[in-house]
Amino acid sequence: MDEREFDVIVIGAGPAGEVLAGRLADRGHATAIVEAHLVGGECSFYACMPSKALLRPAELLAESRRVPGVRETVSGDLDAGAVLRRRDEVVHDLDDAAQVPWLEQHGITLVRGHGRLAGERRVRVGEEELHARRAVVIATGSDAAMPPIPGLAEAQPWTNRAATTSPTVPSRLLVLGGGVVGVEMAQAYASLGSAVTLVEGGPRVLAREEPFAGEAICAALAEHGVAIHSGVRVTAVARPQPGGAVTLTLDDGRELIGDELLVAAGRRPATGDLGLQTVGLEPGQYLPVDDRMRVPGHDWLYAIGDANRCALLTHMGKYEARVASLVIDGDETARMTQSGPRSPRVIFTDPQVAAVGLTEAGAREAGLAVRTVSVATDATAGASFVGRSTGGTSQLVVDSTRDVVVGATFVGYEVGEWLQAATIAVVGEVPIERLWDCVPAFPTRSEVWLRLLEAYEAG
Repeated sequence: MDEREFDVIVIGAGPAGEVLAGRLADRGHATAIVEAHLVGGECSFYACMPSKALLRPAELLAESRRVPGVRETVSGDLDAGAVLRRRDEVVHDLDDAAQVPWLEQHGITLVRGHGRLAGERRVRVGEEELHARRAVVIATGSDAAMPPIPGLAEAQPWTNRAATTSPTVPSRLLVLGGGVVGVEMAQAYASLGSAVTLVEGGPRVLAREEPFAGEAICAALAEHGVAIHSGVRVTAVARPQPGGAVTLTLDDGRELIGDELLVAAGRRPATGDLGLQTVGLEPGQYLPVDDRMRVPGHDWLYAIGDANRCALLTHMGKYEARVASLVIDGDETARMTQSGPRSPRVIFTDPQVAAVGLTEAGAREAGLAVRTVSVATDATAGASFVGRSTGGTSQLVVDSTRDVVVGATFVGYEVGEWLQAATIAVVGEVPIERLWDCVPAFPTRSEVWLRLLEAYEAG
């Protein structure tokens, strides 16, 4: 068996793996990255990038129709074929040739194939074995979870991969799950002409965010013609003919029929076939890590990104990659300090939901003395220029003992770009009084911060 030696071996060439490999290679470490599919990973080809390409046209069209002088020039609906073609351009037709040169520029060795641990500091790829002098990093991400519903697997449902890369728009789309993927894809396909029905087993969509966020998204989906069934569960799925209609049976006896079914019911770690058992770890599970991104009991093994479940978000995986790279490089002080429910997150529906830190419920569960303030997102002069009645709510969650913002949620048109200021306030634990000195420019929509501070001062 052929064998090669490196300082660091990274399994998984998604965003987290790429960032870590690049940082270490730039510091002179001989670094290999192992990838069985596409360099760039899930985010580049099947999640973040193609989903936003599908969502953006409808968002832009809606704004155009709100602004006098522009709306008079707008007629007709979206060109679904053109949207899909642009989506294909964004994902380079599922070809990673444009991604590979970045690895080469940084001196990273790309090993094509499925990597599996073969004992301590060893990774087997086909007939080749790689040995790591310093560290092995698991950055394999996650896959769509498939609930154990009778008939579901046999119905060959869509996961996010099929939904974001489909060459056609189904006439009728069923969506199982009201989380981020579910609501984004429901809105995207409704805007492209599908009759969409969404089923959420819990009492509300976007259950991890503030209730007003879920309510706003439900209202927006309804305006797009999406039928939403919440608080009901699917008990059976049937698709008698491959490629034919699919039927969902609900626990209240109703039946829903569609041409395609998207399962958006959570994620599972892509760790089932990584050889974890060779180092005493259980395959198919999320890998626990400490605040230095190391797997306990294995000082040579690290896990970053979705594989460790700290926060299933691309940007947080990149953050974890930076921490792990510093630790591997010998920095004794590097630590992960921000993760989990405090992570910044954006849902790219229209309206968008942008949040960071704790929700009001989460803050109370954490034992904080909480005070919340909220204002209309469009209650600024700057909001006039994106059209009338964009709506939405902006809210701060404040630890009233310290007068420090511990959470923020914005719902409205293109509020994702506001999130960094809120993240700095939360992570930096900036006192409310100090935020008064952070004067927002007039007439920008960021004056919503001034409205929030005024509401807090008014008591």
